[in-house]
Amino acid sequence: MRLLPLVSIVLLSASGAFAQEAGGLGLKLGQEAPTAPAAKTSMGDLLSKGYEIKAAVPNGGKFVVFLQKDQSAYACEMKSLTASQCGALN
Repeated sequence: MRLLPLVSIVLLSASGAFAQEAGGLGLKLGQEAPTAPAAKTSMGDLLSKGYEIKAAVPNGGKFVVFLQKDQSAYACEMKSLTASQCGALN
């Protein structure tokens, strides 16, 4: 009787791992998300277009800054004080 719950837990966890590999959904580790060329821009360009900084969070040795204007939002990775790379969130 004690073996049945253990077997069911192992089968459930194995099926979840298999679904992640076989499903083909999402990106593989280290793979960059494909974005349209127009969706990539710099933080300076976005600020000049009227986007407002809504939040900034540390990410390792860098910061990720979130900007928004109306219904459009971007996330910008600060590579240095003067260099950033932004991608559209929606």
